[in-house]
Amino acid sequence: MSQRIRERLEDCPVIAAVRDEEGLRECLKTDCGIVFILYGDIMNIVSVVERVKEKKRLAMVHMDLIAGLGSREISVDFLYETVRADGIISTKPALVRRAGELGMSTVMRFFVIDSMALENIQRQCEQARPDCIEILPGVMPKVIRRIVRTVRQPVIAGGLLTDKEDVMAALNAGAVSVSTTNRELWYA
Repeated sequence: MSQRIRERLEDCPVIAAVRDEEGLRECLKTDCGIVFILYGDIMNIVSVVERVKEKKRLAMVHMDLIAGLGSREISVDFLYETVRADGIISTKPALVRRAGELGMSTVMRFFVIDSMALENIQRQCEQARPDCIEILPGVMPKVIRRIVRTVRQPVIAGGLLTDKEDVMAALNAGAVSVSTTNRELWYA
């Protein structure tokens, strides 16, 4: 895990995931040191990232969700050179690998929907070499424990977290942090 991410997570293990302007405004009032940007397009992503960075937060852009960005490595170059994002989130190993080559922080997102998806995590991590992995849904402590034992990367639990009990269960299972769009948990 990059030093930048580690320091921020030590201060606050909750990552604010924002999917609209209202969420962005709200998260910038919190102590969350990392913001997962889950919305935008190629016309406004520069200003979204600038606003996050003005507040001294790490801006992690979920590439797969930004309208107008392609799934080729040149899109990573755009986020690095033009947008100046601190890092990316993606489900695509080639994009994660390219961002790592550029020195960006990287989170590879996995949807653990069945045993086949679970088995593919280690192989894809070896290919992409992300700084962290994000497991969705994040309300599966037994599965989180299993993944933590099998991969080298720190695990972030995300998705379907509804209360502080869910956050604590994920952290107690070995996740280093949680990412959530649930605004109440940004203040927990």
